[in-house]
Amino acid sequence: METKKPVILSGITPSNKLMIGHYIGAIRNWVALQNEYECFFMVADLHAITVRQNPAELRRHTLDIAAGYIACGIDPEKCVLFIQSHVPEHTQLTWALTCFTGMGEASKMTQYKDKSQKNSESNNVGIFAYPILMAADILVYQADLVPVGDDQKQHLELTRNLAERFNFHYSPTFTVPEPFIPPTGARIMSLQDPMKKMSKSDENEKATLFLDDSDDAIRSKIKRAVTDSGTDIRFDEKNRPGLSNLMTLYHTATGRTFAEIEKEFIGLGYGEFKEAVGEAMVGLMRPIRERFIELRSDPTMLHDLLAKGAFISHITPCTNILC
Repeated sequence: METKKPVILSGITPSNKLMIGHYIGAIRNWVALQNEYECFFMVADLHAITVRQNPAELRRHTLDIAAGYIACGIDPEKCVLFIQSHVPEHTQLTWALTCFTGMGEASKMTQYKDKSQKNSESNNVGIFAYPILMAADILVYQADLVPVGDDQKQHLELTRNLAERFNFHYSPTFTVPEPFIPPTGARIMSLQDPMKKMSKSDENEKATLFLDDSDDAIRSKIKRAVTDSGTDIRFDEKNRPGLSNLMTLYHTATGRTFAEIEKEFIGLGYGEFKEAVGEAMVGLMRPIRERFIELRSDPTMLHDLLAKGAFISHITPCTNILC
């Protein structure tokens, strides 16, 4: 008898293009997971509309994310790749779970507090309720494991609570998911402000390495990256965050340990080091960019592939819960 593979679900919001932080922190791990697990990888377009979107840009970014997944190594023959809004069970289950969610537990979500305070003018019910949509994303696929970072642990706990509550009041319907902490997944910081995480939404484009950046753009952004006082190349995240961030990028691209990098650049300055980091990142990102451009040149193929993924998602075992 064939053993059922554990199910993993994850996705990225198409609020902009994919960046190197997505690849290093998430997608690179997904590529390995698809060989061992039953993986569902979505483009989370419904989560994007908690912020007012230009429809044409959202459609373009949605295809960009899907093409980026494949360019990074996600194989649609090994996993299910789909657009969230193309599977209506996500929103259907969201409503049912909303009716099981207390106002108190929803309002204490840290990200809701942060976003509502930072964007009081654009605060909306969607921002308040999107952790419930996230719970529906997970539960509708009976996901056993969910890759999560520190900023998503609270949302996964809400998901677990809702699954247990539903199971208690009705029947053992939902798998209660566990967090999956990837073995690797370095935190990549902004090139212009190494005290904050690199963001695809940063207003300063020099702060972010996008996966479709040209070779010259990559070199230029690395060259202009903020570093710290000092002259030696030494990893120290607390006291030298800018340099340490560049060392993390170099480590990712070359596989060298931080000790080996420090030894490699003894007696050399920031100029030589940044040049080496730039070339290493070009070597890492160029094949991804070239594959991405190839995929984006054939939107019909992408639409067909995503339609197939949506159909498979639609017939998964848990989509008849509300019938």
